[in-house]
Amino acid sequence: MTPVFIDTHCHFDFPPFVHHEQESLTLAAQSGVERIIVPAVTSEMFDGIIQLTRQFSAIYGALGLHPLYIDSHREQGLQQLEQLLGQHDGKIVAVGEIGLDDYMETPQSERQLWLLSEQLKLAKRFDLPVILHSRRTHDKLAGILKQHTLPRTGVVHGFSGSLSQAQAFIRLGYSIGVGGVITYERAQKTRKVIAKLPLTSLVLETDAPDMPLSGFQGEPNRPERVKLVFEQLCQLRSESVSEIAQQLYTNSIALFRCG
Repeated sequence: MTPVFIDTHCHFDFPPFVHHEQESLTLAAQSGVERIIVPAVTSEMFDGIIQLTRQFSAIYGALGLHPLYIDSHREQGLQQLEQLLGQHDGKIVAVGEIGLDDYMETPQSERQLWLLSEQLKLAKRFDLPVILHSRRTHDKLAGILKQHTLPRTGVVHGFSGSLSQAQAFIRLGYSIGVGGVITYERAQKTRKVIAKLPLTSLVLETDAPDMPLSGFQGEPNRPERVKLVFEQLCQLRSESVSEIAQQLYTNSIALFRCG
C-alpha cells in the first residue's frame, strides 16, 4: 500500500507557491500528500488562506497571530480572528500559528504571553486545536498550556527540545510535529527524542517554504518532501512502515478533523 500523508504545517500562502498552487498541489499529490494545513502568521494573511481553502479541496487552514510578528499585531487583528473563527466553515481546522519565541532580539515576552493567552481562549471557545510555535520557550509554554485546558489540545510544531520536554507536552495531550530537522545527521538529540516518543503522539510537517531538509539547503522547502521526512522517521522507529504511515495519518485526522 502506498502511504498517504498530511502535511500538518505548510505556509502555502508564501512564495514559491503563490501563483503556482495547482502545480505545487499536483507535485505534492504525486508524493502521496493528500491534504495540507496552512497556518496564518498575521491577520493580513487570513483572507488569503480562507480563499485557498475554498479554491482547493486538499487545503485546510489555520488562523492565528504568530509571535515572530509581535510588532505588527494590533487589537483589531485579534478581533478579526475572533470574528472569522466564529463563522468558519469546517475548512479552518485550527488556531495557529501561535506560541512563544524568546530567540528574537526584542521578544516583548509579556505581550507575547498575553497574545498567546487570548488566542488559547479563542481556541477553547470555538472548540479548535492549536498549532504552537516554541523557540527557547518549551517549559514556559507547557506551564501556560496547563493553565488553559483545551478540549482539542493541538501540536507543538517543529519540535527540537529534550525528551522530558516532549513528554511534558504529551502528558498535557499535545502532539509533536516531526519535520525536516530529523533529516540532519547532526540533529542527534532530536532524532533520539522522536525515536522514543509514542507513535500516537506524532504528526508530520514540512514548515515549507522554511526548514529545508538535509540535501536541500538553500532551496525553498516543499510539501512533497514530507515523504522524505516520513522515510527518515521510519529509519528511526522500530514499527513497520505501514504501521507508522497509518498511525500518523490517523493522528492528523483525529487532531484536525480534516477527514
